[in-house]
Amino acid sequence: MRSKLLAVAIAAGLGVTSFHVMADPAGASSKTSTQSTQSAEIEALKAQLQALQAKVVELEQRTDAQSDINVSTGQAVEQVQKQVATTDATVKKSQDKLAYKGVNITLGGFLAAESIYRSAQEGADIASNYSAIPYKNVQTAHMAEFRLSARQSRLSALVQGDVDPTTHLAGYVEMDFLGGAQTANQNESNSFNPRMRNVYMTADWDTSGLHLLAGQNWSLLTMNSKGITPRSELTPPQIDAQYIPGFTWARQAQIRLVKDWDKKYWLGISIENPQTTFYSSPNQSKAPVQQTAYNITAGSGYDSANTLSLNHIPDVIVKFAADPGYGHYEVFGLARSFYNRYAVNGSYQNHDTWGGGWGAGMVLPLIEKTLDFQLSGMDGKGIGRYGSSQLADVTFSPNGNIAPIKENMILTGLTLHANPDLDFYLFGGREQSSKKDFQAYNGGVVQLGYGNPAYNNSQCDIAGGANCVGNAREIWQGTAGFWWKFYQGKFGKMQFGAQYSYTQKEAFAGQGFINGVSGPLANGIASPKATENMFFTSFRYYPF
Repeated sequence: MRSKLLAVAIAAGLGVTSFHVMADPAGASSKTSTQSTQSAEIEALKAQLQALQAKVVELEQRTDAQSDINVSTGQAVEQVQKQVATTDATVKKSQDKLAYKGVNITLGGFLAAESIYRSAQEGADIASNYSAIPYKNVQTAHMAEFRLSARQSRLSALVQGDVDPTTHLAGYVEMDFLGGAQTANQNESNSFNPRMRNVYMTADWDTSGLHLLAGQNWSLLTMNSKGITPRSELTPPQIDAQYIPGFTWARQAQIRLVKDWDKKYWLGISIENPQTTFYSSPNQSKAPVQQTAYNITAGSGYDSANTLSLNHIPDVIVKFAADPGYGHYEVFGLARSFYNRYAVNGSYQNHDTWGGGWGAGMVLPLIEKTLDFQLSGMDGKGIGRYGSSQLADVTFSPNGNIAPIKENMILTGLTLHANPDLDFYLFGGREQSSKKDFQAYNGGVVQLGYGNPAYNNSQCDIAGGANCVGNAREIWQGTAGFWWKFYQGKFGKMQFGAQYSYTQKEAFAGQGFINGVSGPLANGIASPKATENMFFTSFRYYPF
């Protein structure tokens, strides 16, 4: 700007000077007067030029000042906008919580009204019993079942308090109504009792990246959607409360310690409550060595109709997880101890047998915020209770030892977020056991173990037949469904879902007949199958 103003001023000065020279045609006698006049005019122009320069400087200073004012004003407006947004978020967040004695309480859960249809009777509520799907010899395998249930309704409360900006304490309680006391029935009052799902406390230290959890929660081997943090467990989206075969999980008491590095890499160890599920051969009473103790009738604090396994070493799980920027990845290892007592050469002794396994999983956003893919699995010995199908952990060898059963599990699925109100999902899962069979001699040949090909499966496919051992070799399921959120607003969320699943249970090959055709099958290849078609619906209201 200064150069432009100076150029204008100089041009004006030159024009005035030339005009006066050309306008004076007089002779030499007037030169002195003319020169004096010109000098005066030049001095005047210089004065004008200096004035213009001063004016230019003043204008530039005003312009710079105005620019600074504009920048400052813009920054101030932006800062105010951020403060308003932060305040709005804080206010909204605070409105979602109840303040009490320095802690914040967040309520959660949903109310459910659901229906269940199964093509073969299981006598189960909203949680299916996959390992109990009946073979054709059971009369109820030819009868369908339908039920309505509100028992999956869930209530939760999260209590949080900050000791300081980097130290956070919390407690979480979650319950539903799927507890089934012996007095509960559907005859009239349908008075089913509440059930503890999760009850735990946590402490988080941001500076050190350490996280402590103590109480009952999802097992550390349960898949997470991000990191290793409570309430980020990734369960399949189906309605069935037993989830899907191949999904590895448990909810049990534990003490867990996790370390994170920049919330990208996580390493955790968990000491968890042990429990063992057993398979006892139909010929177990003829085994050379009889068990003295491996489980007992449940005592104080438990329902006496149940049994309690004998364990004296907790399950130990170690898991590593990574969130590198695209997807979530994890791998874990599990160590287990099985415990029993029997006599060796007339001397009673306690015995430990070890089992365990490993697993891995990943979650990938194939299309950001639209299509999610997940894959998880587990392999090992004595891991049956960690799968949705609840196949047996162990059986018994002829010498009295506990014999862990090998098993593998896999689950995969896609979830499509068609729009903010509508989700579709498609999942498939499988659990498969390996046979753990024995042949012993105790005054004659005795067939023992799990999946023994000498077991009698001759009447598994005959209605009313009694000869059917039918040890499950594999249980698999395909399921599809959707969730439609037909209301989302300040008063919570209401949604409707429907799910169809097809499940098949296939037994190990055994001796017998097939489809009622007379004559034994060569080499014992009778492998009965049981199938189940299930359809679920669910209305849910999330008020919080």
